Amino acid sequence: MRDVATVDLDIDHRVATVWLNRPHRLNAVTPELVADLLTVLGRVSADDGVGAVVLAGRGRAFCSGHDLKQPPPEQESRARLEQLQDVTRALRALPQPVVGAVHGYAIGAGAEFALGCDLVVAADDAVFAFPEVGLGLSVTGAASRLLPLLVGPMRAKELIMLGERIDAASAHAMGLVNRVVPAAELAEHVNGVARTLAERPASALALAKRAIDRGIDGTVEAALELEVSHALITEHTPEVAASKKEFENR
Repeated sequence: MRDVATVDLDIDHRVATVWLNRPHRLNAVTPELVADLLTVLGRVSADDGVGAVVLAGRGRAFCSGHDLKQPPPEQESRARLEQLQDVTRALRALPQPVVGAVHGYAIGAGAEFALGCDLVVAADDAVFAFPEVGLGLSVTGAASRLLPLLVGPMRAKELIMLGERIDAASAHAMGLVNRVVPAAELAEHVNGVARTLAERPASALALAKRAIDRGIDGTVEAALELEVSHALITEHTPEVAASKKEFENR
């Protein structure tokens, strides 16, 4: 039994705020965090009193990606990868719109969590990156489909293949985020957006979200399956251990 949940939930004025809660590790992703996040999103989905959802991170970052200090699994498993990808499925399946509140690092899985949101508001200190290829790994979370839809195929290849970090202003310019606000104003601004959404007719909002997502969902599932296959392959390449060690030492 764990003493501290890795994900918290606050509900106020029909807005559910889902907090990634590993601030000491910059909300780096672990299997426990993934399981807790799926549990909380399930609770939110079933709550008719929730009109909008905010996904945020406690502490100095939104989510810094996978926790590379955790002992790696002896063998990558399809079940573990699919559970991680279930976060994207759960975010997109929620009837309520999800607003990502991104500050600090949104790296790897953190950037992919943001991609799963319906709207993203970034603090001016936000940093996005998809470093998986540089580590000898594969992207997940339908990034191979959702990222090109947002920024275009050429820019998506640049972001994924080079893995370079981009600031909030650059992310906004290329369409990766909706708005950029001063870091000190992020919570207030996101809460205002979420409350505005929560005041709209819930059924119409859910139908609008579903109609837009249905236009791309057929290929999202194909992307998720392909990513699992690639992740299982890349996990066992000789470059992975050396790349992870180098990344940890940066």
